[in-house]
Amino acid sequence: MRTSLIERVLAPVADVRRNEAASALLMTLLIFLLLAAYYLMKTGREVLILTEGGAAVKSYSSAGQALLLLLIVPAYGAFASRVTPVRLVTFVTLFFTAHQVLFAAAVAAGFNVGILYFLWLGIFNLMVVAQFWAFASDVYSEEQGRRLFPLIGVGGSLGAWVGSLRAGAIVGDAGPVTLFVNASVLLLICAALVPLIARMTPRSSTGKKPADEPIGAGGGFAMIRADRYLVLIAVFTLLLNVVNTTGEYLFGRYIVEQSLALHPGAGAEALAARERFVGETYSQFYSVVNLAGFLLQMFVVSRLFKWLGVAKSLLVHPVVAMLGYLLMIRTPSLQTISFVKVADNSINYSLSNTTRQALWLPTTREAKYKAKQTVDSLVVRAGDVASAGLVFIGERLAFTVSAFAGMQVGMVAIWLGVVGLLTVAQARRTPTAAPRAESA
Repeated sequence: MRTSLIERVLAPVADVRRNEAASALLMTLLIFLLLAAYYLMKTGREVLILTEGGAAVKSYSSAGQALLLLLIVPAYGAFASRVTPVRLVTFVTLFFTAHQVLFAAAVAAGFNVGILYFLWLGIFNLMVVAQFWAFASDVYSEEQGRRLFPLIGVGGSLGAWVGSLRAGAIVGDAGPVTLFVNASVLLLICAALVPLIARMTPRSSTGKKPADEPIGAGGGFAMIRADRYLVLIAVFTLLLNVVNTTGEYLFGRYIVEQSLALHPGAGAEALAARERFVGETYSQFYSVVNLAGFLLQMFVVSRLFKWLGVAKSLLVHPVVAMLGYLLMIRTPSLQTISFVKVADNSINYSLSNTTRQALWLPTTREAKYKAKQTVDSLVVRAGDVASAGLVFIGERLAFTVSAFAGMQVGMVAIWLGVVGLLTVAQARRTPTAAPRAESA
């Protein structure tokens, strides 16, 4: 059987068939632009927070966003029941784009909107990205998703990297208003791509509902309560986020402790040295994580999907996390913690993210757009709040870094147990993959 040029070019990343190439590449472009826009907005957010003196809001943003999502997610579900998937994704993207334009106008007019924008952007990031993956899992069949999601994930990794680089260049010459305007343009392109992708994906070959058929009734919370598989996805997402967010706290705490140990004193020179140490450490950390995540997404994710399948690929992240935190208990050092968090974050951004999205492939259309939105927004923020609670308790009990690592080991053990149950449930839902049909 002869393969086309596009199949051969994309083969190292994903198994893309000839009739899927245009749709898959446009979907990859869509997530690339979406993540690039987000990192432009994220950089502008940091500028506003710092210049308006509202950095402390970061400690409370997760709780504030969770409370807002309690109202927003049901409203999203009610709207989704009335429209088709294409109209839902397009309208919500334009809805957030309009807000982005209003924020740009407010900043240009001199209003202090840093705290409001911080809360808004956290909601945007969760809801719009979750919606994109719901659209992708709705457009493609389960068999297609297992093959194509690794390629689509590459678009997200590249978009985040390019967006952060572009944001650095823009903010040096202009300011947050220019960042916001550029992000708005990218979001408009994203909204225009949605109906084009829907038209270019032949529904007859996927067995999916027609793109112009409404999503259907039902609320996200009710769907999760009624389906054990969805409950397991929600608990899995909660535990993953608790472990990852608490690990971020441990990494930051150890960096601060090391900076104080290496550069003690209260003078300006000591303070400058500590700031330089923290900045250089985080800069190196982000660079390594982004590079490692991109390489994993490019060359590892699709191969693990083929060798292990989606369900068993879920085990990789918690197993690596367990080994890392056990090592941290034994030898708590900056080098050890850096290694653990590089592995944790890079796997989370690549393999784990792609696998989590693939879990929704064997669910109903209603679950993809409503239950997934509940899990990927509200449950994720609930994980942040739970992590903040654990950190608060640990601080009050004067936990050392090793004690926090021990607590992480316990959380990862529970996480592994849930993954085991989810692996069985996912295998029961997923039919045996059909053999590849020969291309004409």
